[in-house]
Amino acid sequence: MGQKTHPRGLRLGIIETWDSKWYSDRDYAKWLHEDFQIQRYIKEQLERAGVSRIEVERVAEKCTIYIHTARPGIVIGRRGVDAERLKAELEKLIGRPVKIEVMEIKVPELDAQLLAEAVATQIERRISFKQAMRRKIADAMQAGAQGVKIMVSGRLDGKEIARSESSLEGRVPLHTLRANVDYGFTEANTTYGKIGVKTWIFKGEILGVPEALSEESSTRSRRQQSGRQSNTGSGRQSNTGSGRQSNTGDQRSGNRQRNNRTTTGRQRGRRRQQRQNDRREDN
Repeated sequence: MGQKTHPRGLRLGIIETWDSKWYSDRDYAKWLHEDFQIQRYIKEQLERAGVSRIEVERVAEKCTIYIHTARPGIVIGRRGVDAERLKAELEKLIGRPVKIEVMEIKVPELDAQLLAEAVATQIERRISFKQAMRRKIADAMQAGAQGVKIMVSGRLDGKEIARSESSLEGRVPLHTLRANVDYGFTEANTTYGKIGVKTWIFKGEILGVPEALSEESSTRSRRQQSGRQSNTGSGRQSNTGSGRQSNTGDQRSGNRQRNNRTTTGRQRGRRRQQRQNDRREDN
């Protein structure tokens, strides 16, 4: 079932992290819908900026939004004017202070979401889907990808019956959890209807713990070590205490048995002497 599972969702906590980093018992549903609202609004406003991913991090009432984009200049604008305008609009939308952090994508050809959007734009311009897939796969492989797979589905070339077409180059291991597989999905709006575009990019295998999860794993290991130390300390104290108590009890019981043996031997010797003395007196 690896082909029907989201590659990022399958690897969460192993080599991938969450896009929304917060936890709440009471306001969970409210904050979840706010995250969807923020992502939708930023995507609509920054359609030409090449936004790949939007992360939301909440601490108390503060909200930090990380925008991963291939064109940070469009997001920031001249002297940060566009970024300030976007910040004000988001604060008005959700009703709380917002901080925006712009993260640049250094190699856009290796980003699956940007690759899917590029294929979708070419399909909307009525370029052959096979030609668009071949071009983007070649660009990704030249940029350093170990494998690329693109699948388009819908009324391709205006045909009446919808179908799926895919193109693969290299290898894309979907079952290997340590494989760094990036996944992207978007839809192309054509005159014949919507055409779905899915992309998989295999960037290599990650050995060990990635940087994003290293902090979480270090905190977990510290907690486990502290728990082990407390358990071993209490276990040692209980073992030593019980061992000493059992040893002292055994010694006491042994001494008592020895004393009883010596007292019985003395009593027997006294009885023998009394009998011998009585016999002598009778004679």
